[in-house]
Amino acid sequence: MYLIERYIIAEIGRLVMIIVGFLIFMFACYSSQRYLTEAANGTLALGVVFDVVFYKVIIALEMLLPIGLYVSIAVALGQLYSDSEITALFAAGAAPTKIYNSVLVLAIPLGILVTVLSLYGRPWAYAKIYQLEQQSQSELDVSHFQANKFNTSDDGRMVLASRINKDENHLTDALIYTNSGGNTSVYRAHSVDVIDPSPSSPSVLLRSGTSYVLDRTGTFDKRQTFNNLKMDLKPIIQDIEVRRKSASVAELARSSDPGDTAELQWRQSRGITAVLMAFLAIFLSKIKPRQGRFSTLLPLTMMFTAIYYGGNLTRTLVSNNSLPAMPGLWVVPFIMLIVVLLFIAHELSLLKRFFR
Repeated sequence: MYLIERYIIAEIGRLVMIIVGFLIFMFACYSSQRYLTEAANGTLALGVVFDVVFYKVIIALEMLLPIGLYVSIAVALGQLYSDSEITALFAAGAAPTKIYNSVLVLAIPLGILVTVLSLYGRPWAYAKIYQLEQQSQSELDVSHFQANKFNTSDDGRMVLASRINKDENHLTDALIYTNSGGNTSVYRAHSVDVIDPSPSSPSVLLRSGTSYVLDRTGTFDKRQTFNNLKMDLKPIIQDIEVRRKSASVAELARSSDPGDTAELQWRQSRGITAVLMAFLAIFLSKIKPRQGRFSTLLPLTMMFTAIYYGGNLTRTLVSNNSLPAMPGLWVVPFIMLIVVLLFIAHELSLLKRFFR
């Protein structure tokens, strides 16, 4: 590899490490704050918080890596343009292909990594997160409950108990609030024992208490005193979006559902989009001497916004069956490819004029 390429790769690579590391740190901090709040509210077990954050970071890498490379290329080349180093290279006879080759050395491996993460890492991480949340957010998993505090679940159920025996799944002096359909139910029991903690068929046994069923649409309120009352609670059902994001590539490929098709195309297009974004950053990095390397951030932001929202828009249209599966989500990468080719053609034509 020639000296010029090595120099450009080193400049870009150093920035990639810094920017991606910073983005991962910020994303991990944000995710930690979110899930620690859920743990403090009793809706998530504290022990799984950092596992969930780890899987969330893996999911986010398919976005953070291309963004880091995209910004690094623009800033690094912008600095070279600002210091007139690129101008000096061209004046010495170097061709723009040296810049393209340098970027390809970084963009192609990163594009392959993003493709692997999107096709396999992302669904694996989503499946792990769902498994952990299902285990810890089960209404009958008392391991994360806190005494003398309302412990809430995603479906609105609240549980309050003065004492909690986590080893025996036993609650003392408990209050359970549920909300389903047009009824609100409140159960007050001296003790509660978990009979079946499984998310598929959860059930509890309430001892020595009173139940109230309040009809919010009429006057059919009920009050019942009991010695032993068995409650079969509503099982946890996997959300279709969670199922789709955690599905394997083979499952999505066999499905005829438009939403699954959109998810599959989204995964397949991430690596190609990352490479094309890197090339777009080359052309957006051009600045006048002494203009400042950060002067390109506005056009970079506008371009990234157009790519991001364009991808999400086509994904929604394919999911709603408003856009055919072909071209589907490939519309955005195809447009990006055309823009890149036009930029390259423009660069080469200017170079020929320069040497005439």
